[in-house]
Amino acid sequence: MKIALLTTDNREHQRTYDETVPRFGPAIEALLEGLAGIAELEIHVVACTQRSMHAPEKISHNTWFHLLHVSKIGWLRTGYQGCVRAIRKRLREIEPDLVHGQGTERECALAAVYSGFPNVVTIHGNLGQVARAMHARIGSYLWCAARLETYALRRAGGILCNSAHTERVVKRRNRRTWRVPNAVRLAFFETPIPAGPRPGTPILLNIGVVAPFKRQLELLSVAEELQRQGLTFEWQFVGAANPRLPYAREFLGRIAAAERLGFARHLQPRNLADLIALYDSASALIHAPAEEAFGLVVAEALSRNLKFIGSRTGGMPDIAEGVEGTELFPPGNDEAVGKAVARWLGEGSPRPTTAAEMRARYHPEVIARKHLEIYRDLLTEGPI
Repeated sequence: MKIALLTTDNREHQRTYDETVPRFGPAIEALLEGLAGIAELEIHVVACTQRSMHAPEKISHNTWFHLLHVSKIGWLRTGYQGCVRAIRKRLREIEPDLVHGQGTERECALAAVYSGFPNVVTIHGNLGQVARAMHARIGSYLWCAARLETYALRRAGGILCNSAHTERVVKRRNRRTWRVPNAVRLAFFETPIPAGPRPGTPILLNIGVVAPFKRQLELLSVAEELQRQGLTFEWQFVGAANPRLPYAREFLGRIAAAERLGFARHLQPRNLADLIALYDSASALIHAPAEEAFGLVVAEALSRNLKFIGSRTGGMPDIAEGVEGTELFPPGNDEAVGKAVARWLGEGSPRPTTAAEMRARYHPEVIARKHLEIYRDLLTEGPI
């Protein structure tokens, strides 16, 4: 079976054109790790770029890589029509059995819909929900992306939903859906977890780009209140923060004061090995966004035996269901989150044992097999 997987090369997204190795989002990387283990599959990864970059012919024994140059006019300002046409042309050469668009954030879903082949789309982030949570201005990127998302989902051959929340959001726009969670990258399961309790001050993590719907300022207020109560901890906020944006600018100002007092600090995004080391140095993940399609950082943290306290948002209830030590509260109930953190610190900040459950649910091989079943179903049943 030949599958064309349309995705974004993060070198283009982050304008790091000098890098020589393609980079994809964590969920895509994990899926490709799993698909590489299925001998009957031939995978063709297709991505677009505005500038020439190094593009290896293959990225695994059964996975080819196609990087297509598209001039700037062919991107968002024209509804990604340049990308759609370039991808459609390459797909005619590849002749896949099925086209899989990864995400609605850019051109991938639209290109899958207009590919001329049987197609499915995976939702990684519910852009319509995010746009509402961010109060996106008319004409802004999020406003435009949300509308292109709706357009593409109504025309897709089917939608892969990474959570019950995503399925509820998408169901009214497409009658054919499958629920399949994101995979966690292989290194989270293959890297040994340090044994024993973590010495020194308990470290609490919050991971994600600093933005209103991720609610770092609100969690920083929780940290400030816990510090006033005399509790001992270090709250590490990990993620990109653009000082040109008002929310991130305010966050950076307040976190600087917290760093001087020693109870919180801001860290830049980490590569995979350093991210795993960061999880292993910590004792808990605190994650309470306003909108979250899945919550991959939660599954990652639980795969390293961290305590999880957060909001009952998006896909996080799916991940936490039946998992030791997880605590979820209604969205926006920061007081309850703070009390749970204080109670847990008072108990000596114990860590659960959740890695085996995460392996059973989110290992790349498990998720890749679910994809294979969906591909077979769609090709057998045909369009509806």
